[in-house]
Amino acid sequence: MGTSPMRALLAVVLVALSLIGCAAPTGGGAVTPWKEDPGATVAPELARFNTLLADLAERMKPGLVHVRVRRAAKEGAQEEPGDERRSTGSGFVIDRSGLIATNSHVVEGAETIQVRLSDGRRFAGTLVGRDGRVDLALLKIEGATKLAPLPLGDSNQLRVGEFVMALGHPFGLEQSVSFGIVSRKGAPLTLAAPGFDFIQTDAAINPGNSGGPLVNMAGQVIGVNSMAARNGSIGFAIPANLVKMLMPQLATKGKVDWGWLGVSIAEVTEEDLPRLKLREPKGVLVRAVMPGEPAEKGGIRADDVILGIDGTPLESPRHLQRVVSSTPVGTKVRIVVARDGRETELEVTIGLYQERPAVPRTEGPRRPPLRPDAPKPDDPKPDAPTPEPPK
Repeated sequence: MGTSPMRALLAVVLVALSLIGCAAPTGGGAVTPWKEDPGATVAPELARFNTLLADLAERMKPGLVHVRVRRAAKEGAQEEPGDERRSTGSGFVIDRSGLIATNSHVVEGAETIQVRLSDGRRFAGTLVGRDGRVDLALLKIEGATKLAPLPLGDSNQLRVGEFVMALGHPFGLEQSVSFGIVSRKGAPLTLAAPGFDFIQTDAAINPGNSGGPLVNMAGQVIGVNSMAARNGSIGFAIPANLVKMLMPQLATKGKVDWGWLGVSIAEVTEEDLPRLKLREPKGVLVRAVMPGEPAEKGGIRADDVILGIDGTPLESPRHLQRVVSSTPVGTKVRIVVARDGRETELEVTIGLYQERPAVPRTEGPRRPPLRPDAPKPDDPKPDAPTPEPPK
């Protein structure tokens, strides 16, 4: 009986040790609540693709910049306490001299602009030029060395279904990358008023991405991210070839001089054929001619059908918009119109586009895509429905 207390104590110690062993695994055959597979491998094709994407992102990021803007207070507006009137966007270096491409709406109304490079350096940015019709702007920073400009590619060679990568600073998260494909080319956006087509992609473009580059798998910028659908599922980018066309004017004049005719236009439909004495629906119908504008001075009338300009046949109203917008102001062009069933050639001098009051629609307004960094409701609304403008 004298040994029973000792045996009881020994039993307690053994139970305690067994519980400790279960609660705190030590080397040997310890059980883990997860599974590991050290031998797992990636298919060679996927491994090469993963490496390509990672290398591409690493190569592009040094040229990506973060644009921070402080807007001036509105005259007569009551500023709320703590409201700094600040917003952010993206951009990318296009030249070692310090030129940076971004969106016009990112820097619209900016009092101060700060550009942060990928290595953390900050510089004061100067607005060189901007164009609100295409939503493109050019900035300049001084004194920056070792810049990494990103090359512009040929957006005309882009094909639907190609892989693309969108870079930017969405929601203030720096150096972010999203991946997708080219969903569509030739998006008919009323926001692209001069008639130029945007690139549609499913690569995520969120608030803060505006002005960042859309790049192809060769590491070329083929678009400038500009806006997204309201549900955020699709985004749109300004084609690189349009950027190349506009940048020289932005750099030298600070603006873009768009060509202008002064006509309201529409498609030619089957219903129009008898009235217009046409055999087939072709060309662009002139609905109205604005008094005193180049079209009227050149002899164009309402119900004329514009068939071609300087030998270029016109396929649609947007085609006419593109041709006229990109023609230098003051250029005399030969315009072929169908009038009362006969073709007539007129000479018209292209005028300068200026902001004019919007032409009211006869149908309900369409809801265009929303620019990710659009101002708040009490600010100017770059994403507001825009009527089909006269040209």
